Amino acid sequence: MKYRRFGKTNLPLSVFSLGTMRYLASPENASLTIEKALELGINHIETASGYGKSENYLGKALQNGLGVERQDLFITTKIPPTPNADTMRSQIDDSLTRLNLDYVDCLGIHGLNTWEHFDWVTAKNGCMQAVGEAVADGRVRHVGFSTHAPLEIILAAINTDLFDFVNLHYYYFFQRNRSAVELASQKDMGVFIISPADKGGRLYTPPQKLQELCNEFSPLELNYRFLLSDHRVTTLSVGAATPDELIEPLKVAERVGELTAEEIAVFNELENHKNMALGTDKCSQCYKCLPCPEKINIPEVLRLRNLAVAYDINDYAQYRYRMFENAGHWFPGMKGNKCTDCGDCLPKCPEGLDIPALLRDAHTRFNGAKGRRLWG
Repeated sequence: MKYRRFGKTNLPLSVFSLGTMRYLASPENASLTIEKALELGINHIETASGYGKSENYLGKALQNGLGVERQDLFITTKIPPTPNADTMRSQIDDSLTRLNLDYVDCLGIHGLNTWEHFDWVTAKNGCMQAVGEAVADGRVRHVGFSTHAPLEIILAAINTDLFDFVNLHYYYFFQRNRSAVELASQKDMGVFIISPADKGGRLYTPPQKLQELCNEFSPLELNYRFLLSDHRVTTLSVGAATPDELIEPLKVAERVGELTAEEIAVFNELENHKNMALGTDKCSQCYKCLPCPEKINIPEVLRLRNLAVAYDINDYAQYRYRMFENAGHWFPGMKGNKCTDCGDCLPKCPEGLDIPALLRDAHTRFNGAKGRRLWG
């Protein structure tokens, strides 16, 4: 396992962190998963007040003893933004009680996803007043935020200079937040990448076409290498449901140097194949088509279509598409069939795409049973 400085927190975090959203089968399973993670060199565990019994299970494991000194184990929990300080004070106390801890190393504002949330954290007497009190009395050591927000909100939140770290989505197949990673790095913030295996494309079960294009590498391995070769990235989440699910990801934990010539060649091949497969229907993800009068998240719908057409990444595309209209601010936007052919987006598109037709095609490909967030 390699370790990196988590920005201005100065915490030496393992390049893989244990995310605890999926280890909820039982307290015993949670303890076994935590113990395996520590055995493999992980020293950072991330939980949240909203992850079901996750805090309780971690608290029980900590109470029973894990064979690691507290100062050598870094704990992050996350609490949603609140419109007032009193609610945040109560939630901080509740989280520490569930965790059986006197302090957490890192507290993240969980899901700073909207401009309303941004207003809550920047208000003079808002939730950050309570967070500041917890920092002052030692119950919280460092403060950051996690986000599924549009890029503009992420950049604005980073520019408040209220935070020491950021948890965000950034992967080979989703590079929209590249400028947020760069800005966070410039401000010496720790960068924690959320769910690179699952949200990065469900790469633990890749389609045959994608596997073939990646040659001797696995798609999951390449995504990890894309991220770990970036010195601006501190740590990647591994949301293991069982101890065994830690084994495959951590095979990459020592390979944090620059991309090799062979890896670069595969990435080039992936780009070339995408361009050929999509032809004149390729969405370049410029986001100039927004806003849509019907609130369709056009770039994301077309990104999913890009992945399905180019690489047969259908399972992931369907899973994400079916969350539209059903996941609130965590994954906002209407489905493609809500397009009214108003034509508002057409002159904005530099590629001259027939966006309404592509939206209808995406809906036909991906629509089905509604999806939801795992812990929603």
